Order: sequence, then structure tokens, then C-alpha cells
Amino acid sequence: MAPRYVFRPMKTADLPLVRRWLAEPHVVQWWDDAHEQFELVSGDLSVEAMDQFIVATDDRPFGYIQCYDLEAWPDSGLGDHPKGSRGIDQFIGEPDMVDRGHGSAFIRTFIDRLLAAGAPRVITDPDPANARAIRAYEKAGFRRDRLVDTSDGTALLMVRNP
Repeated sequence: MAPRYVFRPMKTADLPLVRRWLAEPHVVQWWDDAHEQFELVSGDLSVEAMDQFIVATDDRPFGYIQCYDLEAWPDSGLGDHPKGSRGIDQFIGEPDMVDRGHGSAFIRTFIDRLLAAGAPRVITDPDPANARAIRAYEKAGFRRDRLVDTSDGTALLMVRNP
């Protein structure tokens, strides 16, 4: 039986868990400075255009996903997309949950729901060297679009349409 994923809106009470996850070596490798990222993530709790979720399966929280309105960050370097398009970023925080197929599975579940709710497109922008993330996004139905220059450096724009 396939795992069932729950996406619970992140709350202030989740911040210690997210701080711990951001400090895990496998997360720092791609999200960089844990303190800086924690400040950004915690500050985004009050941003209306940013939805943040704790991902769980079998009542066990193991990951984080953020979903944002692209129009709120027009200078992101991610290009023009249909009105209502959403961007996502995510990570698996628990080391023992990495390399078990959860990434592509929970991303697909989350994106399927966004598209079913009317989002015309969902994008993401992993580091071009992050083969694990790119593979997970492709398994979740994203296609490689092009390299883009963002404030975080060069990224691979990946797109999923309905």
C-alpha cells in the first residue's frame, strides 16, 4: 500500500523542528546556511503569498514544503508564467527518510492537488547539480525547462502543467 501523505499548515510551534531539519547535513548541502534559511522560513509564516506545510506520513513529520504565489516575487528570475502559477521548494528533514521514494511521492501528491484546485502551472528551481532533487521532480511529473539566474545563483527551472 502506498504511503498517505498529510500536509499540515506550519505553525510557530513547528519552528524548533524545522530549525533542526535545516541544520541536517543533507539539507544544508542544498539550502546552505541553516541560520539564514531559518530566519527566512520563520519570517515567511506571516507572508500571505507563502503557504508552508509540514509533511507527514503515518503520523510522523518528516519534511517541509513551501508553496508560493509567483506574482508576489516578480523579480525572482524565474520568468513569466500564467496568472495563478505557484512555485514550490521542499526538503526531507529526517535523514532516515531520504532515498526511500518519499520525495517524488509527496511532491506528486501535493502538486496533483494544486493542479486539481486550478493552478495553471507549478514550477520549482533546484540547483542544477542536485541530481537527487531533479530526479524526484521528474518522477513527480516535472519537466526540465531551462537554466535561470536567480538571487541564489543559477538554477534549473522545472515546470509541471495540468
